[in-house]
Amino acid sequence: MQANFKKIFPHVLVLILFTIAALAYFSPVLQGKKIFQSDIVQYTGMAKQQNDFRKNTGEETYWTDAAFGGMPTYQLGAKYPHNYIKQLDLAIRFLPRPADYLFLYFVGMYILFLVLKVDYKLAFLGALAFGFSTYLIIILGVGHNAKAHAIAYMPLVLSGIFLTFKRQYIWGFLLLTVSMALELVANHFQMTYYLMLLVLIIGIVYLIDAIIKKMLPHYFKSVAIMAGGVLIAVGLNATNILATKEYADTSTRGRTELTINADGTPKDNKSGLDYDYITEYSYGKLESLNLFIPRFMGGSSNEALPDDSQTAQELMRMGASMEEANQVLSQVPMYWGDQTIVAAPAYIGAIIIFLAVLALFLIRGRLKWWAVSAAVLSLLLSWGRNFEPLTQFFVEYFPLYNKFRAVSSIQVIIELVLPVLAVVGLHQFFNQFEREEERKKSLLFTTAIVGGISILLLVFKSAFEFASPYDSFFREQLGLPVVEAIREDRMSLFTSDAIRSLIFVLLTASVLWFFLKGKIKQSFAIIALSILILVDLVGVDRRYVNDENFVQARVMDDPFPQNGADIQILEDDGHYRVYDATVNAFNSGRASFYHKALGGYHAAKPGRMADLFDFYISKGDIGILNMMNVRYIITQAKNGGTVAQRNPYANGDAWFVENVLPAENADEEIKRLDSLNTKQTAVINRNFLDRIPNKNIERDSTATIELVNYKPNHLTYEAATKTDQLAVFSEVYYPKGWNAYINGKPADYFRANYVLRAMVIPPGNNKIEFKFEPEVIQTGSTISLVSTLLFVLILLSGIYFSYKKEKNPE
Repeated sequence: MQANFKKIFPHVLVLILFTIAALAYFSPVLQGKKIFQSDIVQYTGMAKQQNDFRKNTGEETYWTDAAFGGMPTYQLGAKYPHNYIKQLDLAIRFLPRPADYLFLYFVGMYILFLVLKVDYKLAFLGALAFGFSTYLIIILGVGHNAKAHAIAYMPLVLSGIFLTFKRQYIWGFLLLTVSMALELVANHFQMTYYLMLLVLIIGIVYLIDAIIKKMLPHYFKSVAIMAGGVLIAVGLNATNILATKEYADTSTRGRTELTINADGTPKDNKSGLDYDYITEYSYGKLESLNLFIPRFMGGSSNEALPDDSQTAQELMRMGASMEEANQVLSQVPMYWGDQTIVAAPAYIGAIIIFLAVLALFLIRGRLKWWAVSAAVLSLLLSWGRNFEPLTQFFVEYFPLYNKFRAVSSIQVIIELVLPVLAVVGLHQFFNQFEREEERKKSLLFTTAIVGGISILLLVFKSAFEFASPYDSFFREQLGLPVVEAIREDRMSLFTSDAIRSLIFVLLTASVLWFFLKGKIKQSFAIIALSILILVDLVGVDRRYVNDENFVQARVMDDPFPQNGADIQILEDDGHYRVYDATVNAFNSGRASFYHKALGGYHAAKPGRMADLFDFYISKGDIGILNMMNVRYIITQAKNGGTVAQRNPYANGDAWFVENVLPAENADEEIKRLDSLNTKQTAVINRNFLDRIPNKNIERDSTATIELVNYKPNHLTYEAATKTDQLAVFSEVYYPKGWNAYINGKPADYFRANYVLRAMVIPPGNNKIEFKFEPEVIQTGSTISLVSTLLFVLILLSGIYFSYKKEKNPE
């Protein structure tokens, strides 16, 4: 018992230190504050209706009417039955957000290092280096929580894979199953996809090694075991995966039926995102050096100017007042790359880069080759349109690659593998696997290479132009001397950080040199390196995410204070939609917080609504707003506030039409909406024409239809008509879950006007209902329950056989 405690105690201590480190960095959470995350603010607006519905009824609605005219809540935090793996995830993330994600970074990486047989002290060092990597911190600052969540579980997935390859089949299977299930719970399939690329590289390297060593039976046995674990992990997340897939097919990430763009030009990519959209955030080749020197390219898009700013001095020389100078300085970009916006440089750390290069001299075998291969592929793909041959190949031929944007984010693989390479190399260095002469030579070579690069960049810095695409604006407005001063400021930031990185390289080399010479012990060397890594990474991290990012909890819980327009609209308790014309309505969740909004904020918008926005709504087409039952349009008031303009021409909840305009395909459907009187005529795709008894239904002028009961997932109408009538509803057509009933009996409905629902109403007084009853939830929940039971059975069996093997070793 005492021996077990001594064995466990270091790991318990490490977990405590991780908890302290996470809470220390995000210390305002201890005061009840919350980090202000712009993306989470938008999500709060989008999810408000479903959260209120859950709170008020105790039930789950899988449809929201508060965004894009209506969409499933599958990607808005929907809760599913039998989602037990989610409960485990919540239990692990016991710290307040975002300290919980930082803690997960630490723990996942620590376990990976232990699986790789690294000493726990070095594993602790490596976990800190991974967790405090600048990119991993900045995504918490802006609110990319799902991305951070998925990245945090990546090392744990790798741990399960390596355990299995180490012939620990039972524990490898169990760890991989749980970690992969947790990875999928994070619900960021782009990060999981990048993890798959990394695993694919590892699999190829291990296959080559197995062929060389004639160990193919073990290799394929391991792969089969891992495949079984992944299959169960998928089953544990079946509801979310199936629902996401179902919605994704109809979203902007899925295939579109349109062959034209809004301007009439041919549509290039009909099965995924447009190439320009995918590669909008492409890392520059030269910009990649900020992995080593944080402000090599000026830092972030909102980087502060140096203290001794040449730009400020030049403005003062021009006679600008302090107020005028500050106004100009607030607009001057220090970032001189060509990405649209950069929240922070993806700084991995000068020390980690140094140690990773050192590892290349010390490590032999599989780890070196998969880590280097993954890092190189990740870097090349992150260049996007700056390395088009590879990018275009992946977009066109690699399955699902064209579903994801922001190619620069694939650098998360570099963020993962370089600390692994660095720490395993350090483990080799400290444990004398190589002769002292070899280690000394490796250290000197590494210092010469990495330190030499720093010195060369400093010496030849004048070779860089430090020019931004925005400099032309400042040249026209303020003249060439100001632009030259701006470039001097950029060079100043570069110089200070290049010297900073060089100092950390030399300090790291000195620590390792003193260890080799026997001047300091290994424990002291590890402590010294840990302190240097923390000073290096946290020093950069705090430039971009610090205590100033935190606000009172109420600001995040209620992020959109009511304005005059909101108050005015909320006095109307009817059913209608609201369009916010004061912002890009299809890139804002504000209106969704208070109203049933036509717009919204999401990375995967409903595809047909996005088309409608591009073709008509963005151009202010009131006819489209009418058919979407937009009763209020929020506009800017003369006093700077907002005002709600009532639209008296909105079509209402439902209406009868007398004419049908057939359309051969999606292109015709959307084009025929131009200047269409939607109150009298409906555009119907030829695939639905057989649902209508007569092409031109004789309009019954006495017929009525009205919405009498409303819930987001259950709409009830009452209609009275003497003859068959064609009704159009101002509700988004989404057949995968919405069922129609007339007088309690299933009824048929179809699509009209490209995005809406339509139905033939029979004569008489009828009760029409639309209920959102997605089969995918029931199917997925059943699979999740069965998978959970299967996993528990395997877990108990594994524990039993392991115990039996310990009691009766062969």
